[in-house]
Amino acid sequence: MSVTLKQIWRHPIKGIGAERISGAFLAPDFSLPLDRAFAVIEEGAAAKHGQWQPCRNFIRGAKAPQLMAISAECGEDGTMRLSHPDLPDFTFDPKHDDAGLIAWLRTIYPPDRPAPVGLVAAPQAGMTDANFASISVLNLASLRALEARAGVPLDPRRFRGNLWLDGLTQWEELDLIDATLVIGSARLKIVEPITRCRATEANPDTGTRDVPILQMLQDGWGHSTFGVYAETIDQGHIAQDDEVEIIW
Repeated sequence: MSVTLKQIWRHPIKGIGAERISGAFLAPDFSLPLDRAFAVIEEGAAAKHGQWQPCRNFIRGAKAPQLMAISAECGEDGTMRLSHPDLPDFTFDPKHDDAGLIAWLRTIYPPDRPAPVGLVAAPQAGMTDANFASISVLNLASLRALEARAGVPLDPRRFRGNLWLDGLTQWEELDLIDATLVIGSARLKIVEPITRCRATEANPDTGTRDVPILQMLQDGWGHSTFGVYAETIDQGHIAQDDEVEIIW
């Protein structure tokens, strides 16, 4: 069976809002365009624009599952529209209106957590959890295995991945470290596995924790890994339904 790129997702603000797209141009030393291009710092963390910072400095779904129910849409004029089932839609310019964003977020953010206080721009590598220009690659067969154990459908948005592949066997992605993926005209090298956090336990439709993903991974397979990080080594365009070639 051939391997195919079935879904492409970006997350314009780290931990906040998922947006499905049909294609993208990848380049070395860059993340997926507009993926984790901004991040919301929490009270007590330093605001460092254009610098990578560890995820502990930012608000995210592991700390506030409500954030997992936010969807995003990036406009061609640089604006973003955010949607949440419990809030009115909010459209803003992230370069000029972080105060409006913070006010919108605070209405759903847990009061016992350090509050969101400001928006910072990411470096060109993006504000991913990895400290390099990472693109996350996930396997739909592994998702189906996890769904079978959970006994309920699992929305891919739980895992905030970038590229979802179909045609691999269950957990085959974990055996692809150091392999090269040729997708469209781009080439990516698989670098390392992704260790998961409690953000995956939240339902992206409701923003409430409903499935113990971490415990299921441990009980079923003895690890808390789901997906792998890759980096672009040759620039090129990728698109949904592109075939994927694996090279060793």
